[in-house]
Amino acid sequence: MRKFISLLIFVILALPVLSQSPQKKPNIIFILADDLGFGDVGFNGQELIHTPNIDRLAREGIRLNQFYAGTTVCAPSRSSLMNGQHTGHTFIRGNVGVKPEGQYPIADSVYTIAELLREAGYRTGAFGKWGLGPVGSEGDPNKQGFDRFFGYNCQSLAHRYYPTHLWDNQEKIILEGNGNLQYHKQYAPDLIQEKALDFIEDNKDEPFFLFLPYILPHAELLAPDDSILNYYKGRFPETPYKGDDYGDGARSSGYSSQAYPHATFAAMVSRLDLYVGQILRRIKDLGLDEKTLIVFTSDNGPHREGGADPDFFNSAGGLRGYKRDLYEGGIRVPFVARWQGMIQAGQKTDFIGSFWDILPTFATIVGKETPQNIDGISFANTLLGIPDQKQHRYLYWEFHEQGGKQAVRYGKWKGVRLKAKENRQNPVALYDLSVDPTEKFDIANRHPEVVKEIERFMLEARTESSVFPW
Repeated sequence: MRKFISLLIFVILALPVLSQSPQKKPNIIFILADDLGFGDVGFNGQELIHTPNIDRLAREGIRLNQFYAGTTVCAPSRSSLMNGQHTGHTFIRGNVGVKPEGQYPIADSVYTIAELLREAGYRTGAFGKWGLGPVGSEGDPNKQGFDRFFGYNCQSLAHRYYPTHLWDNQEKIILEGNGNLQYHKQYAPDLIQEKALDFIEDNKDEPFFLFLPYILPHAELLAPDDSILNYYKGRFPETPYKGDDYGDGARSSGYSSQAYPHATFAAMVSRLDLYVGQILRRIKDLGLDEKTLIVFTSDNGPHREGGADPDFFNSAGGLRGYKRDLYEGGIRVPFVARWQGMIQAGQKTDFIGSFWDILPTFATIVGKETPQNIDGISFANTLLGIPDQKQHRYLYWEFHEQGGKQAVRYGKWKGVRLKAKENRQNPVALYDLSVDPTEKFDIANRHPEVVKEIERFMLEARTESSVFPW
């Protein structure tokens, strides 16, 4: 009888989604911050930086407190997001640049979220940073399911906030106001945001997928000298950072000097929040609130480049590690989802999920069959309050820099192996996240049977890659 009641509840709750015609499928807006730490937002305890619009998403939607990025740096994390595979299987497993501009391309055989949603009748657009293949290559966003792309194709050039150019599909848009990195007048994130808002307006009458891989607050500490920055100036102690300034001979992938690194970082996070607010207002003004699923998260943990100071802001939210670590601070990210009328407001959940779960979740929501040979599971039930959410047996990550690293999340357990390239038999440190979320105490010697299981997962979870070998 209990099983029958659970099944009945499932059917009743699922009916609004399952019965949607193609015209009534929800718009999907996926907002991806760049190097935003778990603790950089107010709903996760940030006290020094204001993020009212992001916090509003959390209040009006559901927070996933144990959600993880694809890995701990940009390109492989985004590859995992795009095709539903963890870094033991996904095509791009490292940050590898190619000449003259861009990163190693995703193969044509890779099936992406954008391709899935376009097949489901969606108009698809990406506005921000790509980093998964140069213009014209197999990895070009226009060849990976996106009808429209505007922004930085190359993640290295996205270090600069006043670049020499951006890309509008295959058209190179020269930013005359920025010269040859000799002066800066055109703040690229503002230009990209304008195009993203136009995309919403242009596609308001049909289902659309808007991917917003913003570059804020990544890398170079630089923001317009406006009211946001002025609000934070003088509020924090400052140690000026000396970098690679705009002018003759400036590197296109460098970081400029900054007299107010703390104030500027705070202003960049608040500017990201401003963009989120603009998206929310545009959706509301067009009457799309109840027709739009909005997801907000980050591509990895907080960085320490260009004068950034994550310790000052408690950017990792008390978790251990930063970007390039496979400890929690490097891979656990803020995550909220809002869909008015479908996702109950004010929820929190400890469902353990990851970037590779996004593709099957969206497939479920739009009524598409989940592709084969992926590592993700749909957590649509968690979002919609439907019982019987499937759980992962374990999550797996690998990182190809700093001697190679592996990590496994297995229930309450977390295993981390360092120097994995040198020796795949190196010891695994074990942490019990239920009592030690900051990963201070290695208890591997107390639980050899758990360590052995995690070692088995590390062995079985990966396939060798000829493009990204250990």
